[in-house]
Amino acid sequence: MGNRGMEDLIPLVNRLQDAFSTIGQSCNLDLPQIAVVGGQSAGKSSVLENFVGRDFLPRGSGIVTRRPLVLQLISSKTAGTAHSNHSAWNSPLEGGVSSVNEKVMRIDSNHILPQRTEQDHSLLSSGRFLEYAEFLHCKGKKFTDFEEVRLEIEAETDRVTGANKGISPVPINLRVFSPHVLNLTLIDLPGITKVPVGDQPADIEYQIRDMIMQFICRENCLILAVTPANTDLANSDALKLAKDVDPQGQRTIGVITKLDLMDEGTDARDVLENKLLPLRRGYIGVVNRSQKDIEGKKDIKAALAAERKFFLSHPSYRHMADSMGTPHLQKVLNQQLTNHIRDTLPAFRSKLQTQLLSLEKEAEEYRHFRPDDPSRKTKALLQMVQQFSVDFEKRIEGSGDQVDTVELSGGAKINRIFHERFPFELVKMVFDEKELRREISYAIKNIHGIRTGLFTPDMAFEAIVKKQIVKLKEPCIKCVDMVIQELINTVRQCTTKLGTFPRLREETERIVTTHIRDRESRAKDQVTHPHTLTHACMIV
Repeated sequence: MGNRGMEDLIPLVNRLQDAFSTIGQSCNLDLPQIAVVGGQSAGKSSVLENFVGRDFLPRGSGIVTRRPLVLQLISSKTAGTAHSNHSAWNSPLEGGVSSVNEKVMRIDSNHILPQRTEQDHSLLSSGRFLEYAEFLHCKGKKFTDFEEVRLEIEAETDRVTGANKGISPVPINLRVFSPHVLNLTLIDLPGITKVPVGDQPADIEYQIRDMIMQFICRENCLILAVTPANTDLANSDALKLAKDVDPQGQRTIGVITKLDLMDEGTDARDVLENKLLPLRRGYIGVVNRSQKDIEGKKDIKAALAAERKFFLSHPSYRHMADSMGTPHLQKVLNQQLTNHIRDTLPAFRSKLQTQLLSLEKEAEEYRHFRPDDPSRKTKALLQMVQQFSVDFEKRIEGSGDQVDTVELSGGAKINRIFHERFPFELVKMVFDEKELRREISYAIKNIHGIRTGLFTPDMAFEAIVKKQIVKLKEPCIKCVDMVIQELINTVRQCTTKLGTFPRLREETERIVTTHIRDRESRAKDQVTHPHTLTHACMIV
């Protein structure tokens, strides 16, 4: 593969990414990409802005990034990729899936991208490539003022999530064209947080974690773990998440920020030399602008010059100054992503061809399809209901085709309720030993009456035990409620495949949920029935 083909790898994946975002489907294709992960105020936004050389990301307190931002940096100096690329917003996959498949197979072709317009040729000849940005949701509109880019990101975020600091997994696609950047695609994810702010839900930490895991658990996703140097690396949220999905450190690239804010006499030399917590792709240190610099509108070019001076003058870092800093990080990420796409291309092409053949076969079946054919309707209805039944059984029995690695669900969660939550509820029961001894004494004396007994009568034992067993009603009912709720959640998860037919989905959920509720009342009656208590007493 020649240099031309190498340059076209990242733009090609960009176009596939745009296409899937447009249609709202991923086609189960694991696209090579880089996800940016880090805690709040770790410096993720500053790193991305330094790449572009412009202030364009929202800033503030709390969670600022509340939707994934797919940031595609397009170098205006790359032949065929500058202004011509914006046409991909309007038609990401010219010629359909077959066209893209051919382009994947002919990666070194000169026709992999759209042709330049006359305006592009004019700008090329004059050397006046402007810096501008484009959003996928604002087709055809160019943003030359990057303050407007910031406002558009905030407005688009609020449009989906509202203004209450909620989050959403729906990405925002942004392209930035500039002669000062290298071809690079990054996904900026929400910062990891611990405490809800404002109207945020109590489980915001787990929501963010789940969203991040959706991206970084994919084998083709490189992880850019951003960690501030003035915190303990062993407690890094970004590195912990990365280690959960990449225990060998094969896909993780470490970025250490705020090196200039470390306590006097300390440094991060061992970390940057990859000695402390080794990663195969190593660590790169950067120095971002301080909050004071940002508020004072310090130029990013001046900040990059100050960063370079810092590494050259610091006694602990001067020997590695050439492998530190934002420009070097951008160059490394460009090389890493290009190589990663090249390495995963054969498997990706094979999967794309397999799905293409499957879709063509499915399309052929519908070539002579008659919508008014009642037999087809009946067959399709039965197939969907049967599939729902199979999916539900698999989720309960634990033999599903797709294993959830993020959280417990279905049968596993019900098992946990019975073996962990129910015993925990029993342990929480209030037990007054002194009162129990008093009750036992009174029961024995009342049964003996005026006589003096030598042995403890069975009736006294049964009376005390029955009274104690009654206390088990509340934990048992609570256990039933939790199991029922999980069954209903499982039903809703299984009916997602019926989303194309809202009425069928609604009716299926209603019928199955009604049946579950009917069984719920029977289960509760059984738990609270006097015969059940007597039987439990006999077992004891």
